[in-house]
Amino acid sequence: MFAIIKSGGKQHVVEEGKWFLTEKIEQEVGTAVEFEAILISDDKGKETKVGTPLAGKVTGKIMENGRAKKISVVKYKPKSNYRRNVGHRQPFTKVMIEKIA
Repeated sequence: MFAIIKSGGKQHVVEEGKWFLTEKIEQEVGTAVEFEAILISDDKGKETKVGTPLAGKVTGKIMENGRAKKISVVKYKPKSNYRRNVGHRQPFTKVMIEKIA
């Protein structure tokens, strides 16, 4: 069984027992979190439930809060001696999906 959920302004395809990374959620590690399911389907695709606006609820548990690898943002303008190098690390939350209802 899989579902498509909304989280952090994006849509994610999730399955029970698997984890995914999303935008940072301001909760402690180990707490339960609930997502809105847009679509719920079984593995074969025979039974699909599409919501208007929601098809159900998906519950998960926060496993980790962290920051991604650093990316380098470089700005350069020729002939003006302008160079800037800035790093950025995007915060994320790792969520384990427990139940699709």
